Amino acid sequence: MSSPTSTLREIIDLKAIMAKTKRLDLSFNELLSMYVEGELEIQPAFQRIFVWDEVKQSQFIESLLLELPVPPIYVVEVEEGRYVLVDGLQRMSTYLHFRGVLDNPSKEIKKGTALKLTGCDIAEELNDKCWNDLDTTLQVRLKRAFVSVQVIRKESDPSLKFHMFKRLNDGGTPISPQQVRNCVIRMLKNGPRLMDFVEELSATPAYRSSCIEALTDEQNNAQFDRELILRFFALKNWRAKFKHDVGLFIDAFVEGIAQRDGAEVIGFDYDNEKGIFLKTFEVLAASTAEQSFTFPNKTGNALTKGFSAYHYEGVTIGLQASLHRLDPANVAQMEQVKSALEGVRLSNDFRVVSAGGGKNSPGPLGTRISLVEKAIASIF
Repeated sequence: MSSPTSTLREIIDLKAIMAKTKRLDLSFNELLSMYVEGELEIQPAFQRIFVWDEVKQSQFIESLLLELPVPPIYVVEVEEGRYVLVDGLQRMSTYLHFRGVLDNPSKEIKKGTALKLTGCDIAEELNDKCWNDLDTTLQVRLKRAFVSVQVIRKESDPSLKFHMFKRLNDGGTPISPQQVRNCVIRMLKNGPRLMDFVEELSATPAYRSSCIEALTDEQNNAQFDRELILRFFALKNWRAKFKHDVGLFIDAFVEGIAQRDGAEVIGFDYDNEKGIFLKTFEVLAASTAEQSFTFPNKTGNALTKGFSAYHYEGVTIGLQASLHRLDPANVAQMEQVKSALEGVRLSNDFRVVSAGGGKNSPGPLGTRISLVEKAIASIF
């Protein structure tokens, strides 16, 4: 029988074999050619997290011209000769932008629009320069700037690709948990369907008017509106699994639907869940509307502005017990719903479990939901 040490070593060795990689040293000009020819893809989900401003982009171009070292880029081989970028988005997009070939609709960058350098602080003479302003020698230097490209081979285990992206994106340029989630989940078997489903729901009028319009531009840019949709489904379907960390809870839920190896497989009826989601937010749009998840004012006698995730959880999940009895087209009933929701959310009982720290746990969550359930049940 194998010793515990040899068994562990065998397991580690097996996992290492499953992660098939290779390293290429390529110039940025070769990567540009691959992008233009469709051999290197930057998926739409990844494009949304191009977050460098023009100063950071400019300073990266300055670094290349000064021949400073740059970190490696990681790509996944999806088939022979075709790759998807999974780490290095800021650097690769910056180079493409400076060369005028980047097409990123989510950032309103069109092919043919070239970056003008600004904020260069080592060679300040580069400021206000575009690609066409550089002499031939500098253009060639930039074209021949090399970077190590780590290739995750197509034979690699899909689950390991998933974990690799998550860990690569733990550092570097900060991106939101939902932006990372949106990208990594798409690498899994059923991931694209789930994330496209969330994208579809985020555009529905009732959700936009009752939720998204209360969010800040920063929250929307970080795809917090998409995270809230996943939070709704996770709490509605998997609440018993929630312990404390909402991010990890959502991750485990979506990984189960997308069927990551090793995750608990979770069934998800898309048509039924869509109907429930739409009706929930149609009720809210017809009742509390833009104040569906806002904070109480300082005196606690009226709802004001902003967005409270605790109110979102309590209201959306609390509605479920009576959802089948609610009719968004019934004006009189919606007035009753509005009054009930405003009353419970302004109550001291609700405030105690939804204001201040330490409320992100099963106990306060359950109380918030129960209070809303009782308030809605009282109108029948």
